Amino acid sequence: MTKILIANRGEIAVRVVRACAEAGYVSVAVYADQDADALHVRLADEAVGLGGATAADTYLSIDALVDAARRSGADAVHPGYGFLSESAAFARAVEDAGLIWIGPAPASIEALGDKMTARRIAQRVGAPLAAGTDQPLSGPAEAVAFAEEHGVPIAIKAAYGGGGRGIKVVRELAEVAEAFDAATREAIVAFGRGECFVERFLESPRHIEVQVLGDGRGGVIAVGDRDCSMQRRNQKLIEEAPAPGLTAEQRERIHEAARLICAEVDYRSAGTVEFLLAADGTISFLEVNTRLQVEHPITEEVTGVDLVREQFRIAFGEGPSFQGTPEPHGHAFEFRINAEDPGRGFLPSPGIVTGLRVPGGPGVRWDSGIEAGDAVQPAFDSMIAKLIVHADSRDAALVRARRALRELEVEGPATVIGFDRLAVEQPEFATDGFAVHTQWIEAALLPRLEPQLRPAPVPDAGLQRFPVEIDGRRVMLGLPTALLAGFAGAAAAPSAGTEAADPAELHAPVPGTLVRWLVDDGASVAEGDTVAVLDAMKMETPVPAHRAGTLAHVVSVGDMVAADAVIGRIG
Repeated sequence: MTKILIANRGEIAVRVVRACAEAGYVSVAVYADQDADALHVRLADEAVGLGGATAADTYLSIDALVDAARRSGADAVHPGYGFLSESAAFARAVEDAGLIWIGPAPASIEALGDKMTARRIAQRVGAPLAAGTDQPLSGPAEAVAFAEEHGVPIAIKAAYGGGGRGIKVVRELAEVAEAFDAATREAIVAFGRGECFVERFLESPRHIEVQVLGDGRGGVIAVGDRDCSMQRRNQKLIEEAPAPGLTAEQRERIHEAARLICAEVDYRSAGTVEFLLAADGTISFLEVNTRLQVEHPITEEVTGVDLVREQFRIAFGEGPSFQGTPEPHGHAFEFRINAEDPGRGFLPSPGIVTGLRVPGGPGVRWDSGIEAGDAVQPAFDSMIAKLIVHADSRDAALVRARRALRELEVEGPATVIGFDRLAVEQPEFATDGFAVHTQWIEAALLPRLEPQLRPAPVPDAGLQRFPVEIDGRRVMLGLPTALLAGFAGAAAAPSAGTEAADPAELHAPVPGTLVRWLVDDGASVAEGDTVAVLDAMKMETPVPAHRAGTLAHVVSVGDMVAADAVIGRIG
């Protein structure tokens, strides 16, 4: 039987495990130390440890993943989305190892994954485009020069990025240089490369995208379109299909542009071509995501196409199971259930899921990477599940979504469920008078959201490895750190303590890695000044000064910190 290694974790790994089971393939999960008992590991036919606890050592390590594929005897690798799914180097390493890569050819990933090359391809085939650069910026000065020539707002974007990371929208000329530095840092952390480019930013646009399937020989199908305008921090929260309110001409134009762009590189497998639609009807090509999208289920629901199974068919030489754009049936919404606190600016909120009630009934789908008792890990993405609803019309789907969101309960970490319930009741989100755009959440809803209770920190779920001999063979045994601590009697209950908190202490708002001090040790700060930046669950989180005074650094750049840990003092 064909054996497929899934080079990912969480919800998408579970999705591919299930597709493997239905297609008759053996699934192989991989895991970082803290994911040793994660849902995707429990559901897969086999599982292989990657021997580390950080993304860099595990899900972003080409060597570790290829070695896992070899050790498991896998025939093929499915990358999921995020991590190395858009890495041409990973795709090439998989193929060089004699394995099948379930995705686009490495050359296609390079051409379309480089957003500047993609822009040139879009120009060549006549796709609509906003003004922008087609070469990496050498530094912040070039970004400033572009803004001076074309005006603000501008968008600074990671050339090799995706998923809304490595993007900074700048509306003030004085903030361009710092935004360039921040986008570069975020891109290096998320994608391993920091090259950025710049383009004019269309104010308050809609985000429209086209799902494609390519056969690798120039044949490309536009499977359907979606609206993904409900975003915060340039990352999607609510998506729907088909995109509402498009004219027949607009829909045909973006479908044809998507087909031509991907056909130009003989695109193979699933991919998404993204566009911005301004209020005046202007359409501008945005980027191509050379992978399966998080929001692929809503296209599946309205078309009846299993996109993961289609990826399998194409990778194994069978080609797509259909031709031509399917006629959509009904309407579908997807709600990303993220462990974030909207009332605190969508701060990540890792923690233990102590309780979970999942909605059901007709037209309700739950794609998840967690069950009750599982941990939302601080080292990885904040998305824990997706709620997908489908009905005969958009209005009927909205009614169903409201019902399903009322039923859904996640206890433990803060989540966006309350935000979702509020959003679907807004008149701007109604079918008549639909007026959502990519900045609507921050402008209209964010001020109305209340902070949630902070969850308890995630306990250490690492593994401690040591060699043992079994039947004369030396093997490495990994045991949970917490278990070993318990055996040693070291897991004592924490003291309640009565000591008053030091008012000078500057606490980390989220668990993460300190990536930059913005204020020197010993410098004076005012209350509210941003003094440091944390990388938390794949996004940068600023740390403001809680009072005025003189800042003293307690932790160093590169240090991992827990939520509420003391990172500095302001005396």
